[in-house]
Amino acid sequence: MTAFLNQLPALLGVIVGVVGTLLTSRLNDKAQWTRTLSVRWDERRLDAYAEYGRTLNEVHLLAHRITAPSRPSSRAHPIDQTTGLELIAEADVQRTRAWEGVLLLGDADTVAAAREWRWAVLQLERAVLGLADDDFDWVAAVRRADEARDRFYTAARASLTMDTGDVAQARWLMDRQMNS
Repeated sequence: MTAFLNQLPALLGVIVGVVGTLLTSRLNDKAQWTRTLSVRWDERRLDAYAEYGRTLNEVHLLAHRITAPSRPSSRAHPIDQTTGLELIAEADVQRTRAWEGVLLLGDADTVAAAREWRWAVLQLERAVLGLADDDFDWVAAVRRADEARDRFYTAARASLTMDTGDVAQARWLMDRQMNS
């Protein structure tokens, strides 16, 4: 019995070591799983945001191209209204599909910014269709759409925990127009 009591501290040390190793291994596995899952969702979120942005930018660009002939200072390549409206309809279908990804994967701030951007671009669409109010100001509407786009990308980058500096385009575009 004394032999057992003499070896008891060593036995307890082995048991504590095994339990410690198991707990550490479990915690490391859980942390690795959490990181992997986070990366996977961030990749999907990035794809959803990028697709939404691409489709909404397409509608914005088409609105510029359709209205280019009526805006003498426009630098957009003109497109006839019939073709342009068909392309806007196709882009709207893609935007609607992309919107589902943003709704599913986006956080509240990004979804709100996406809605705001869509509303601003919708005002440009309404102008193309002749549905805008009489006091509609194209330049102000484009500025609102550009600023809404910047807010969307800022929110999207925050939800992806991307901190790579300011990439806003609205201010840059406005400065460029002022200096032209």
